[in-house]
Amino acid sequence: MVTLITVLHVIVGIFLILVVLLQGGKGAGLGAAFGGSSQTVFGASGAGSFLAKLTAIAATLFMITSISLSYFSSKSESALAKYATKKSVPVEKKEGAVVSPDGGLNVSGGTSDAGTQNTEEEKK
Repeated sequence: MVTLITVLHVIVGIFLILVVLLQGGKGAGLGAAFGGSSQTVFGASGAGSFLAKLTAIAATLFMITSISLSYFSSKSESALAKYATKKSVPVEKKEGAVVSPDGGLNVSGGTSDAGTQNTEEEKK
């Protein structure tokens, strides 16, 4: 069901783009590229009302498919929710490991001088 609505959504979206591009605007739009003015292509009544109706229908279908896809996606369990219930594995600590204040790891044991760059002159 969701796949069918997704395919319909893509088709309606492409159709909506084409219908909007066919509409005659200030520069006569893409309709003039198909052999003349866009008003003569769609008859004496003009393309305004015909293309306006097609745009309204396509936009309505696009909104309906968008709302239905969002409804179905909210009802299904997300991928993050599936893995959030699994137990996490604890991280093993190494013996004698010391974490320095700057986040470095000193595995040799003892104190860490990382982050302290004191010279002999500063110690005096």
